[in-house]
Amino acid sequence: MKFRSEINIMPHKALLDPQGKAVANSMANIGLSEVTDVRIGKHITLHVNASSEEEAKQKTEDACKKLLVNAVMEYYEYAIHQEN
Repeated sequence: MKFRSEINIMPHKALLDPQGKAVANSMANIGLSEVTDVRIGKHITLHVNASSEEEAKQKTEDACKKLLVNAVMEYYEYAIHQEN
């Protein structure tokens, strides 16, 4: 079966996000001073061949832990969708 993993990776809330800070500071320049506390992360889509949703979850976890996420600085969440 084919699955699609939608992964969101964000910096830990306790850590400074320099990109987010720069964007938040620029919001006033474009008339959006109401926008504050911007955090910038990554969105990754994986297409996974697996025999079950549980196996697709495990492969997604492995990809995140072994390659995609720096656990010291980032956290992640994901959703698995079965494809036709």
